Amino acid sequence: MQASASARDIAALFSATPTALISDNLDRLPGAVGLRHFYRGGVMAGVAFTIKTASGDNRTIHQALDLFQPGDVLVVDGGGDTSRALVGEIMALIAQTRGAAGLVIDGAVRDAAILSSSDFPVFARAAIHRGPYKNGPGAMNVPVAIGGMVVNPGDIVVGDEDGVVAFPPSVAGDLLKAVQAQADKEEMILQSVRDGTYKGAYAK
Repeated sequence: MQASASARDIAALFSATPTALISDNLDRLPGAVGLRHFYRGGVMAGVAFTIKTASGDNRTIHQALDLFQPGDVLVVDGGGDTSRALVGEIMALIAQTRGAAGLVIDGAVRDAAILSSSDFPVFARAAIHRGPYKNGPGAMNVPVAIGGMVVNPGDIVVGDEDGVVAFPPSVAGDLLKAVQAQADKEEMILQSVRDGTYKGAYAK
């Protein structure tokens, strides 16, 4: 499954949107739990290219590196296993040079120091030096679960230092309006704190 140009355009609209605001306006329900960022920071936004792989095995990820489209986020369901790294410096660089928006891995990575000094977004559960097997099985463009969050192929995926959230493109228009309204409200509250006129509006 390849994302449409409209899905990529939608993802671009969220390229400066904090995940906390997105989560707040999705009833604080979706969001991957237990993943952390391994890059210097900033907002990642793209279209989900989903991958399901056996624990500790990255054969299907290698195959996906030849199939995803620029602007995709490779979302890897590794079953949460952290005994072996599924991705390291080389695979991350391949993904980056081929135009991926980022990597989201419910599993482990290695070469953590190098990944963490890069601007290319990588999210994972942990880091470990032990490498993966390459036997399979696996699947691509199927629904996956990432840290308790279901991600479907073509979903919009946004990540930053606070974590990763995903949602279908069909809700993006209303979501973007709600996020902007909350951002405006919070800026007014922050300004009132700075100028000493804050009256408890944040608790309401």
